[in-house]
Amino acid sequence: MNLEELIEVSFNPANSILSILLILSVFYWVMTIVTGVGDYDIDFDADVDADFDTPDGMVEVPNDPSSFIQFLKFLNLDIIPITFFITLVLLFTWLINVNISYYIPLPYWMYFITILPAFFASLFFTKYISLPLKPIFKEINHKGEIAHDYLGRIGILKSTIENDKLGMLELVINKDPIKLLVKSKDGSLLKIGEKACIVNENPDKKFYIVEKSYEI
Repeated sequence: MNLEELIEVSFNPANSILSILLILSVFYWVMTIVTGVGDYDIDFDADVDADFDTPDGMVEVPNDPSSFIQFLKFLNLDIIPITFFITLVLLFTWLINVNISYYIPLPYWMYFITILPAFFASLFFTKYISLPLKPIFKEINHKGEIAHDYLGRIGILKSTIENDKLGMLELVINKDPIKLLVKSKDGSLLKIGEKACIVNENPDKKFYIVEKSYEI
């Protein structure tokens, strides 16, 4: 397959969806690396008991996880950052469907159907390819920073937290901004922009416990 054929196959009616998503994904990572832009808050705990509170958020596994959460844990999403995982899944889905489109002549509408099995196959490819990275992500936090002793440090909340909702706290250590996943100590409301003090750490070291700081 030469470059011209690759472009043609990549932008057929079905694969154009995957190609555009992949281009947007690459653009996202470039912008994140260059500018650090990309913090957003998605609360996904209504039915599945999970929070994704950062662009590199991980699945929070409760004591009695649902079948869905267990499946996400099986995919390593309790350790591997979700945006990193999704990017790989998207890449493999695109590769599989592009090759199917090139080597197996089918009506164009059939290539929409092949996206689904390509996606599920990519989930498992990504799971096993990401296995060697698990020890690395265990030693660093979700933003790729080496762990510091954060207890007692005060930072600024970048999102509002309350009850079991996770949010983002920004610290400055040695002039370097560091963002951490945090949860309110007693579930009380802590608003974006307020100062909060880190008072404890989750046993799994996935997030920190904070309370309001009255330091001026």
